[in-house]
Amino acid sequence: MQISFHIREIQAVAKELLASFPEKRCFAFYAEMGSGKTTLIHALCKELNVIDSVSSPTFSIINEYKTSHNHSVFHMDWYRLKNIEDAIETGVQDIISDSSSYIFIEWPEIAASLLPHDCLQLKLSFVSPDERLLVIN
Repeated sequence: MQISFHIREIQAVAKELLASFPEKRCFAFYAEMGSGKTTLIHALCKELNVIDSVSSPTFSIINEYKTSHNHSVFHMDWYRLKNIEDAIETGVQDIISDSSSYIFIEWPEIAASLLPHDCLQLKLSFVSPDERLLVIN
């Protein structure tokens, strides 16, 4: 599946993603710096009715948000991890094994072998300064 969109359409893209993959809970975002990973995750959280403030977990590695129904949504940024051992020490395995919560992971390349086999792979790339291409596997 491929979706080409302008940044102003990102909320509609988030809605389409969740509707197209209702059984998926793990989303791994592969993309260049500044391509819109966090912005898309923010839009997904809005669609999931997250009531907490959504921000990049670059320094905390893991942010947990609550929805209006008190469900957890986890947002991870593995950019600062050095290797799989760092990921394990941070506790990401416990979270990614939870199949009931939504899990959004930025920079999954660092410890890709830890991802569940059914984790949705999303590749986000620049088409132009305000247009992106999202390829979903």
